[in-house]
Amino acid sequence: MKNFVIAICFICSICLLNNQHISAAGLNFNKEIISKTDTSICLQIKNNYLLIDFVSPSVFRIRMNNENNFPEGGMVRYGIVKTDCSYHQVKMTNDKNVFVIRTDSVRLDVDKRDGSVKLFDNKNNLVVGNDQPPAPGQEGGFDLSFRLTDKERLYGFGDESREQLNKRGHKNQIMIKNRDSYAPVPYVMSSGGWALFLNTTMIHSFDAGAGISSRLSFFSERGNIDYYLIAGSSLPDMINKYTDITGKPHLLPKWGYGLTWVCDERGVRARDVLYEAYEFRRHDIPCDVIGLEPDWMEKHYDASTKKEWSRERFHIPFWLRHTGRATFADALREMGFRMSLWLCTEYDFSEYEEYLLLNRGKEAGRLADKQSKQPGISADGEAIIRDTLLGDKMITQKAEQEKDIEPWFDHLKKFVDDGASMFKLDGAGQVTLKLNPERRWANGMDDYEMINLYPLLYSKQMHNGFKEHTGRRAMIFTVGGYSGIQRYSATWAGDTGGGPGPMISLINHGFCGHSNVCTDMQTHSPAGIHFGFFQPLTQVLGWHMYVQPWFLGEKLLAMFKDYAHIRYSLIPYIYSTAHIASQKAIPMMRALSLMYPDDLQCDKYVNQYMFGDAFLVSAFDSVVYLPEGEWIDYWTGKHFNGRQEVASEFPDDSGGPLFIKAGAIIPTQKVKSSIGTDTPEEIIWEIYPKGNSSFTLYEDDGESYKYLEGYIAGTTVECIENGKSVEIIINPRTGQYDNMPAKRVYNLRIHYPGKSDYENKDYDVDYDEESGVMMIGNIEERGKKISITLKY
Repeated sequence: MKNFVIAICFICSICLLNNQHISAAGLNFNKEIISKTDTSICLQIKNNYLLIDFVSPSVFRIRMNNENNFPEGGMVRYGIVKTDCSYHQVKMTNDKNVFVIRTDSVRLDVDKRDGSVKLFDNKNNLVVGNDQPPAPGQEGGFDLSFRLTDKERLYGFGDESREQLNKRGHKNQIMIKNRDSYAPVPYVMSSGGWALFLNTTMIHSFDAGAGISSRLSFFSERGNIDYYLIAGSSLPDMINKYTDITGKPHLLPKWGYGLTWVCDERGVRARDVLYEAYEFRRHDIPCDVIGLEPDWMEKHYDASTKKEWSRERFHIPFWLRHTGRATFADALREMGFRMSLWLCTEYDFSEYEEYLLLNRGKEAGRLADKQSKQPGISADGEAIIRDTLLGDKMITQKAEQEKDIEPWFDHLKKFVDDGASMFKLDGAGQVTLKLNPERRWANGMDDYEMINLYPLLYSKQMHNGFKEHTGRRAMIFTVGGYSGIQRYSATWAGDTGGGPGPMISLINHGFCGHSNVCTDMQTHSPAGIHFGFFQPLTQVLGWHMYVQPWFLGEKLLAMFKDYAHIRYSLIPYIYSTAHIASQKAIPMMRALSLMYPDDLQCDKYVNQYMFGDAFLVSAFDSVVYLPEGEWIDYWTGKHFNGRQEVASEFPDDSGGPLFIKAGAIIPTQKVKSSIGTDTPEEIIWEIYPKGNSSFTLYEDDGESYKYLEGYIAGTTVECIENGKSVEIIINPRTGQYDNMPAKRVYNLRIHYPGKSDYENKDYDVDYDEESGVMMIGNIEERGKKISITLKY
């Protein structure tokens, strides 16, 4: 037995990206070891080759091929999947039949006879392993499978079906299809403490125990075995590690979490748009975005890069353009609205990606010559990909000539300059692609590999184009997606309405770290309005329907307005929850199974979810399941114990059950007609004391990317309850950002049985007998901790 320790460096893929390996001469103590670097090892397993990258102490990237050649797929090639390694130590042991790789967190055993692997935790308990040898095909393609235990539950795979949350016993194809599979994701995680991300855009299939109940298998006719094996302490921990690889959710501009109204598509004019915007203000219904559908263009459904405003319906006089006054876009802005434009496409996004790679490679070469830096490394330390997928001629002659390349976003800049703040990417041209075996894209790929990759490149170029042109956060809204979509775009559930199926779709996105999701609100029903306003984003689609709130009848209009006011009061809570998602990939809309993994009942209730930490939302069902803890009916104030099923009951002027978890601390604000980017001076804290709890309010400038540089302010409020007293602790704000209010005033609304005799001459104190709410107001921030104790 031989032992050695290697230290892992920061960039693990520099040499691998050129399909080269550092020679193991002098270190090959066994013939199975073909090559090794500080961050990987390549083994020969009979006629196959196995390459293992040590990504982190609990993540391995495992690749297998029948040649000692491991070409990168499109997600790595185009910078969507990260291949960096963290700094950690790895100890390797070469036994007779097993090659053992140990980190501080896990152990990976590789069977040298057939290439199968087993993952163990740091106490040497088996976590998961292949149940049959992995099989790379001689002509491409592969079979890969893992053994499942009887009680394991599986979550993930994105929006590939809309029937269940626990995917155990389910099988499907991972291929983007209009309406059936808008955003499949080749990521799955187990209740047993492991997850797998299949790093390919090739069309493939999975079987999560439908055929053989004890087996999770993957099959593809094309491509190589390439996957990340992840060990984690919890489901949220594994999502966090998966999004370390594929990117954290993008934090939208603050106004993006308000209401979006999408206008009628049929011949709508600028005047019609302005009057609809005015009606929202006249009816006191908060709204932030007005969306235009295809008729904003001169040519209906113009997928080209030559599109123009409709001269008849959206004419902008040349003498008013960019003056900031008197155009329809200026009028919308003056009323507090942002404008969204609908897009479709037939553009080949792969060509521009290849052009970018080519120029990055040239620039890296120039830097190496000038600065004597290692070739293949850019100035900021990123690895430059020089290999090709399909040979030296993959990059087209056109892509080598800058003057012939027209980046997709370039033709949209003039519309941004005219006032567009958001783009909606329709399914036309991205999820409607039909598999054509004869088609070849500019990067040399065929449809088998490109259909899943295409929507990713579309969103990536839209996101980056807007960011580079404006310096503001991109608000890109799309229907198609794949692994990594969370870092570029928000998505909606497509042309499928806002009912139970789309709800399952959104929840499943959360299992894959995608947080910015929504449906088209179902405004004709109270349940649809209820569900529609308690999503990460809120959108109403007009299209060919007259679903404006003022056309819904008195009852639904009043309900719509009430829900809009509730949502807009919750913006500090919603935006803070979005910040948490951008940091740790914990979705805003959370499956009960994600938050209560030990409660096996949760999988059965697919029509309910947690909206952040505080709210449990249910719709379209006759019962509600309450997990462990104590729950408070938002509408009535009635308290319920957890771990029980209760009837779905709610007032006539609401659309569904809504519960608050006891212990919740919820920051709110006074309702305004639009969110914009401003931060209110006054924050109203709704507090539901139970034991010890806390919540951090996150604030920033609402629009720039400076939050990624740490320009964020946080305010943590704590509540300590023991049955006899309630102590509220308001900690001072920490951090800074542009236009941060110098003054901050807090009001507390404490929902707790009984009346306290609390008095304080510095604060406004009142008690509402009917609601049982103690109100303490006019608490000014003084730069130090504020403690308020109520005795009962």
